[in-house]
Formats: sequence, structure tokens, C-alpha cells
Amino acid sequence: MAKQNFTAARIDGLQCESGKQQTIYWDAKTPGFGLRVTAAGSRAYIFESRLFGKTIRVTIGDARAWDLGRARTEASRLKTLIDDGKDPREVRVDMQVAHEARRAEARRQDVTFGDAWDEYVLVRQPFWSERHYRDHIQHANLGGMPRKRAKGLTQPGPLAVLRPLRLSELTGARIAEWLTSQATDRPTMSALSFRLLRSFIRWAADTPAYSGMIPADAYKSRDVKDATPRVRAKDGDSLQREELAALRWDDVDFRWRSLVLDDKVEGSGGRTIPLTPYLASLFSNLKRISETPPNMRQISRIAAQGEQWSPSPWVFASKTAADGKIAEPRIAHNQALAAGGLPHLTLHGLRRSFGTLSEWCEVPVGVVAQIQGHKPSAIAEKHYRRRPLDLLRMWHDRIEVWMLSQAGIELASDQSTEPASDRLPSDNVAI
Repeated sequence: MAKQNFTAARIDGLQCESGKQQTIYWDAKTPGFGLRVTAAGSRAYIFESRLFGKTIRVTIGDARAWDLGRARTEASRLKTLIDDGKDPREVRVDMQVAHEARRAEARRQDVTFGDAWDEYVLVRQPFWSERHYRDHIQHANLGGMPRKRAKGLTQPGPLAVLRPLRLSELTGARIAEWLTSQATDRPTMSALSFRLLRSFIRWAADTPAYSGMIPADAYKSRDVKDATPRVRAKDGDSLQREELAALRWDDVDFRWRSLVLDDKVEGSGGRTIPLTPYLASLFSNLKRISETPPNMRQISRIAAQGEQWSPSPWVFASKTAADGKIAEPRIAHNQALAAGGLPHLTLHGLRRSFGTLSEWCEVPVGVVAQIQGHKPSAIAEKHYRRRPLDLLRMWHDRIEVWMLSQAGIELASDQSTEPASDRLPSDNVAI
């Protein structure tokens, strides 16, 4: 088809030839510049040329959106790319990729610590224990969630104030400032928060989506080290309160006086320790209370709800707890301290007290460690010491008798210190 000089009026008069799907008209002024008109009535400026022996056709744009002069300029630009040996289509793709990369980087730079932290917790949860997972939720909690068994709002976790910050703002100076402000009121908790934050920063550095966003020395700077709370190390394999709270009657053997604790030292199989006489008497009383049916009115109310009363399987049962057992023992612990006029003592402090006071009874260190659930620390303990339950029971009973004597508590005269396979639990101990 013969070329013609494009003008705005001439462009408007060009039509698709009869019987064809499309017709292309070429401009005589600008090489490779044309107008494509389809039978459906669409009109678009195009550019066509040859590169390395192959024909390349590029659509410039709709003729209704592009004026003629601007379309000619674009055609000239495309001709320059062809003359330089560049495929305009590839250049366009490269430009689009670079544009998307810039947008992605801009979005990446706007990611906050809170958003990245939530993703971190979600991704790593399968590799954590339940307790470790709860620590991450608690320490970054914004607060405001209702407490169980208490009115009011929860206190925000130490990491909550960092949630709005962009990752690039987690500098060493900012972390040191955060540690200083938190350590005054909550040194132990803020120290744990820092350890959790440090692990998060390492994860972010190894995750492509966040790599390089947090300064490399964010937790290694001298300011951060100076601001990190100094907390005295505690025994690593302690008996957690959840483990004893989850004690079932199936774990208590009154006949042979033993308890099975599902702690993290021995794994899922649990750890068996002796049940001392005085503790057995307390448990026996709890069991009697647990097995005592409620009055007829309560039984009727339970039946009306389509349920049937049965004794609680939990040693430390609770009628108000959602799962039927006590979840927080510190309330009763603090009440006992107040009633006895004793100074503040943590639950873990009771554990350390047991190990310390046992020395007054001249109990072998290995026996105390085994009862407490410590892992063997010496070759002889690991490979050559196999203490049966009877031996542990003998020493455990001696410790309890000494502690009760110091407290001025007398055991019942008929309270046996030997396991009795012929006795029922109620006969085995005296209340």
C-alpha cells in the first residue's frame, strides 16, 4: 500500500478495507510509522521495522489517546532503539521489571517490625515449644486483651513499643534506648524480650524479603550491650508450673507412693518421683473431695444440660477454669506467703530452696538432682548411677520429715512411710 503523509484530518478518514479484518496505512514522513484500522473500528498507531533479519511490530497506542505528533515522536524513538540493535519489546520488559522492583523495594522499606514479627512467629511456630510460642505472643502483645480470672486490661509486652517502627529504624541506638526504658521496671522480662528480638533479627537477615533492612550491628553495638539487663542465670531445666498443674489422678500412685511428672527433662514418657507421706495425705484429701458427688440440685442442673457428672481427672481441679484445672498457681502461692508472714518468694525459689535445704539431711547430691529432674552432669551420673524408686523414696521421705519438723507440723502416728500394696488410698495416709 502506498505511503501517505499523515495529518489529523486524514487519519480520521482512514477506514478498514472491505472484506478485511484490518488495514495498515503507512506514513511517508516517519519510517516504520503506521496506523492500523480494524473492521470493528479500533484504530491504533504502530511501528514496524527489522532487527537481525526479523520483522518487529510494536503497538504504540490507541489513536484516540495519542495525538499524531506524540505518536510520531515515539516511532522515532523506537527506530533509534532498532538502529542501536535493541529490541523495543525487550527494552519495555526490562523497564517494567525495574519499575516493579522499585515498587517492591519501596513496599519493603515500609514494612514495620510488627508486621515482620507476626510473620516470623507464624513461620517459626512449628519449630517451637508451646511455652516458647506463648513468650513471643506475650512479649509483643499490644495489651488490652482481657485477663483470665481478672478484670481490666493486660499490660503491653516490652516489644509492643517497637511494632510501629520500620525495620530500617531498628538501629543499635534505638534498641539501646528501648532496653534502657524497659529494664527499669521489668529487667527480667525485658532481658528475655531482647533475646527474642535478637533471634528475630537473625531470622530477618536470612530471609530474602527482609534481608539487609535491619542494620547489621543492631544488637551487637556497645550501647546495646551496656543497656542489656544483667539477670542472674536460673536453672535451665526447671519444673514448669504447667507440668504440675496438668497432673492427673492417673499419674498418682497411692499404693506405691509415686508421681509421674510430664516434664521436659525426660520427654513425653514423664519422670517418676516418690510421693512423700505428708503430700500423699494432702492428695488423698483432694481425691476424696473430687470424688464426692454434688447435691441433687446440682446433679439435676447438669443433667438438664445433657451432661453427666463424673469426678475430675485433674489433681488440681478448678470448677471455673475453661479446661477444668488450675492454670495460675501464683495467686494461691502469694496468699500462702502473706498468711505465713513470709517475704516474697517465687515458685522457682521454692525449687531452689528444696535443693538447698536438702543438704541439712545429708542427702546425696545425685539423689536431690534426680528428684528435681536435673540432667546428669558427670560421667558417673550419666552412665553408672541407676537409682531405683525405693532408694529415692527413702531419701525423699527423710527430707519431708525434716522440713515438717522445722515447720512444727507433726505427722499422724499411723501415717506409714512405706508403700502398702494392700491398702486403699484412704487407708494409706492419715488426714
